[in-house]
Amino acid sequence: MSHEGHNHGDMDIMGGGDKPAMSGGNMPPMGGDLRNTTEVMMHSSLYWGKDAVILFSDWPKQNLGMYMLAFFLIFLIALATEVLSVSPTVKTGTSPIKAGAIQASVYAIRIGFAYLVMLSVMSFNIGIFIAAVAGHSLGFFLVKARSHAQTNQAASKV
Repeated sequence: MSHEGHNHGDMDIMGGGDKPAMSGGNMPPMGGDLRNTTEVMMHSSLYWGKDAVILFSDWPKQNLGMYMLAFFLIFLIALATEVLSVSPTVKTGTSPIKAGAIQASVYAIRIGFAYLVMLSVMSFNIGIFIAAVAGHSLGFFLVKARSHAQTNQAASKV
């Protein structure tokens, strides 16, 4: 099918002509007046450095000590996420509603922690990514080692 002779009017699809193609050149900023806001640089690719924005707009604010705190906090939250993946044991005779409420509460905390770790990793900072992976890995190891030890203990009693 030939498109010769078709007139597309003044439409410049690729931006090669005199008119800007969907670059937003003269478009006003969306969301109102942005003159009084602080500009925050957000990365969209992996990078290394303490200049990160993790969970809150002014944290760790290019401070190495606060960055290290964020690193260890994400590590601990990721570790806790894995440790909480094991449902708490409820004593025999506990009412089903109370047992369900306890397990649902632990689940809610675990999912909240998982989302916090996910949002932290979305800062694209390699150090935070490493902290999250290390925390999840150590937490998984602790859970599996405990499970394996309990299995071996039960097998030795039989």
